[in-house]
Amino acid sequence: MIALILGAGIALVLTMVAMPLYIRLLTKKQYGQVVRDDGPNSHAVKSGTPTMGGVVFVLAVFVAYFATHGILALMGRSSSGITATGLLVLLLFGGMGLVGFLDDFIKIFKKRSLGLRAWQKIVLQAVIGISFAVLALQFPNEQGLTPGSTAISFLRDSNIDLAFAGPMLGLILFVIWANFIVTGTTNAVNLTDGLDGLATGASIMVFGAYTLMGIWQQNQACSNMNSLDVCYSVRDPQDLALLGATLSGALIAFLWFNAKPAKIFMGDTGSLAIGGAVAAFAILSRTQLLLVVIAGLFVIISLSVIIQVGYFKLSGGKRVFKMAPLQHHFELSGWSEENVVIRFWILAGLFVAAGLGLFYSEWVVAL
Repeated sequence: MIALILGAGIALVLTMVAMPLYIRLLTKKQYGQVVRDDGPNSHAVKSGTPTMGGVVFVLAVFVAYFATHGILALMGRSSSGITATGLLVLLLFGGMGLVGFLDDFIKIFKKRSLGLRAWQKIVLQAVIGISFAVLALQFPNEQGLTPGSTAISFLRDSNIDLAFAGPMLGLILFVIWANFIVTGTTNAVNLTDGLDGLATGASIMVFGAYTLMGIWQQNQACSNMNSLDVCYSVRDPQDLALLGATLSGALIAFLWFNAKPAKIFMGDTGSLAIGGAVAAFAILSRTQLLLVVIAGLFVIISLSVIIQVGYFKLSGGKRVFKMAPLQHHFELSGWSEENVVIRFWILAGLFVAAGLGLFYSEWVVAL
C-alpha cells in the first residue's frame, strides 16, 4: 500500500507543480489549440488555449514510477522491484504519447486542426503496438508466467487460446488481437477528449478500477494460495496496481487545470497515451473483454461515431445524431458543457462500478 501512496503522491505533486510553469511557457510561445471548423460554435472561444498538456503528466508518471521503486529499495521494502509488466505499460503509454506529441506539434507549428497524416499515425501506432505485443509474450517469471497471454480473457484467461495451432500462429494472432485492442482504445479516448475535463475524469475512474483489481489479483495470486481454482495467474499485479495509482494521481492533478474553463488541453499527446495505458492494463491484467465494461463510456462514444458515419453513407447523407462524437450531440441539444461532462462522468462511474462488480462476483461465485 505504501508503494501506491508514494506513486500517486509523487505523480500528483509533480504534475501540480510543473503544469503552471508549462502553461506559461506554451502561452508565451503561443502554442495554442486550433479548433476544428466543423465543431460546435461554442468551442470557438477555446481557440488558442494551450495544448499538449499530456507531456507533463506522461513525464510525471515515468518519474513517479521509477522514483517510487527507488525509494522502496532504499527503505528495503521493495519485494519485486521494477518489472517487465510495468515497463511494458510504460512502453505503450509513452510510445502512444510520443505519436500524439508529433501530431500535436505539427498542428501547432502549421496552425491547422490536422496533424500527422492518417497513414503516418497508423504506421507509428502499429510499430509500437506490435513491439508491445511481441514483448508481452516474453520475460517469463519463476512460475513461467509472461506479462501477456495468448488466451482470450474476460475476468481471467479463458479456455480460448490463440495458440491452438502452435506458438507461431499464436504469436501472430495475439499481435493482431492486441493491436485491435490498442487501436480501438486509443481512438476511443481520443474521441472522448472533446470537452473540458471529460476524458480526464473518466480516465481517473478507469485507472482507479485497475488499481483495485491489481491489489485484488496480488492478494489472490496463485503463488500465494493453496487453491488454484480461485486464484489469478497474472504476472506482476502489484506493479500494475502501482501504475494505476500513479496514473490516477497524475490525472487528478491535471484535472485541476483541465476542468472548465480549461487552462490547458491534454491534446493527442495525452489522449493517445491514456488510451495506450488502458489497453496495456486490459491485456496484461488478463481482463481483455472486461475493458468493454470498465471503459464503457469510451465505447459508447466510439460507437456513436461508427453509427453516425455508417448511417450517413448508407442513407445518402442522413444523420442519427446532430453531431458526433456523442457529447457534441447533447451540446447541440441544449445541454451546457458542464452538464454533459458531469452526466457523462456519472455514466463512466456506473460502467466502472459494473466492471468491478463483475470482477469481484466472479471470484465469489468460484469459491
